Amino acid sequence: MRLRTFGIFLTGIILSAGASAQTTSFPKPNYFRQVFERTRTNVELRDPVKLKDFVVDGKLELSLKNFLELVMENNTDVQVTFLSVETPRNNITAAYGAWDPNATANFSSTRSTSAATNPTQSENATLGSTSKSLVQPLSLTYSQALDTGTSYQVSFGGAKYSYNNSFSSYDPSITSSMSFAVTQSLIRNRSRYVNRIPLMTAQSTYKRAEFNLRVSLLNWVNNAENTYWRVVSARENVRVQEKARETSKANLDFVQKQLDLGAVSPLSIFNPQGQLAGADLNLSQAKFALEQAEDALRHQIAVDLDPDLRRLPIEVTEPVDISPIGLDLDPESEVKKALSNNPTVKAAAQALDIDDLGIQSAHNSLLPALSFTASYAGAGQGGIYSSSGSTLLGGGPPIIIPGGLNDALSQMFGLNNPTYMGSLSLTLPIRSRSASMNLANALVAKKNDALNLRNTVQNTRLNVITAISTVNGAIDSLRLAKIQEDLQHKNYDAEVEMYTLGADINQNVVIALQAWVVAQSSVVTAQVNLRTSILNLYTQTGELLDERGIVVK
Repeated sequence: MRLRTFGIFLTGIILSAGASAQTTSFPKPNYFRQVFERTRTNVELRDPVKLKDFVVDGKLELSLKNFLELVMENNTDVQVTFLSVETPRNNITAAYGAWDPNATANFSSTRSTSAATNPTQSENATLGSTSKSLVQPLSLTYSQALDTGTSYQVSFGGAKYSYNNSFSSYDPSITSSMSFAVTQSLIRNRSRYVNRIPLMTAQSTYKRAEFNLRVSLLNWVNNAENTYWRVVSARENVRVQEKARETSKANLDFVQKQLDLGAVSPLSIFNPQGQLAGADLNLSQAKFALEQAEDALRHQIAVDLDPDLRRLPIEVTEPVDISPIGLDLDPESEVKKALSNNPTVKAAAQALDIDDLGIQSAHNSLLPALSFTASYAGAGQGGIYSSSGSTLLGGGPPIIIPGGLNDALSQMFGLNNPTYMGSLSLTLPIRSRSASMNLANALVAKKNDALNLRNTVQNTRLNVITAISTVNGAIDSLRLAKIQEDLQHKNYDAEVEMYTLGADINQNVVIALQAWVVAQSSVVTAQVNLRTSILNLYTQTGELLDERGIVVK
């Protein structure tokens, strides 16, 4: 069964809803809740999971597959690594913000009183009289920029004016206005492609972050598996040292029996006693080394965070022995595989795409800014109409014509007072040093990233070839170590038999025993080295996650 880990891997980290980004727009019901809700910054970390599934008879039993599954679920470094793609992902959403619409509303009410200074300000403009007015304007505006280089704005305005002035034709006076304007960029920012460069840059940056995520995961899985094999190596070393102690104890018992029979000198007992003491020392050191390796393994799966499980003995069940059959590696084929799969190479190549976008954006900034604007405006007038001003000229009695907001709106929407406008605006950069240097820097950045890609390819090739050489060397070392161990075993058996027959001395038996123990340890070391060499090769070729059944979504 393949391990599964998910791209949005906030495993163990759950941010409160109030701290999440706004995902709704007006006038959806939860818009105001998200906007005005108090932001909560508390962070809750999830406890390690699935650990109890592998507790058997009071021990934490872990195969390599199960261990890596727990690493992907619980390892803190892995969880932090997954968070590295969240900011680039959010930047994609932020890039769409350039085309977010805006609505603006304004209303004010102004009441003023002042001394009348001429007959038109007040109906009875005498000394000490006052002029009073009430002005209440309202404006509503909706605007948005489009990725085609077009922007538009729709505005509605209205106002109410009231005066204590009998010479005003309307009192109160109600006005309304409506306008619609469209602006299109004709040179700079004139195409959808150019205006979407920030968005494409954010998307490309996110893709590079995904490649870097895989690079980090390769390293973390490599580190975790090396930790596992260090435990296996330490465990095997303890087993070898235990066997060496048993042999030393058996040899001491044999010499002690001969001493009791008077067959050897009392001085002969010190050599096997010293050998047993040395075996005890080696075994003690091996056990402490195993304990340290197990603590490092507990850290990898975060079992150290669980007080109930952190002191359980660990039993690694993956066998250390490995067959080198089928490991005939072709360097060029492996290099080709690495250049195709290794996320380090992909991330370096992705940087060139980002550079191309930066160059085009910088070139766009050098262009003149020419835009065309077309607009329409309509207006209306309403209110209570009075012809009282005609009495100053000796006319008849004032005429009152009732009216209001409907008159103003009907005139405005009836296109009674239209205003049309078209305009061109040109901004010509006579000398643009800043934009020129931005373009120059963008070209330098691409050249730098191109060299970095070539360097990455070279390093990848070298690392793969070195890893293959290390694997081949480990295979040969394991073969020779097994031959040496077999010969040393036979030599020890021969020395024991010769000593039993009285044809050899005890010192030669001890020397043969030491040589055999060293040979056994060499076999274990060679087996672990072959495992870790193959692990390193998979890391260099970018196949490690697939080989271990880890799927990143």
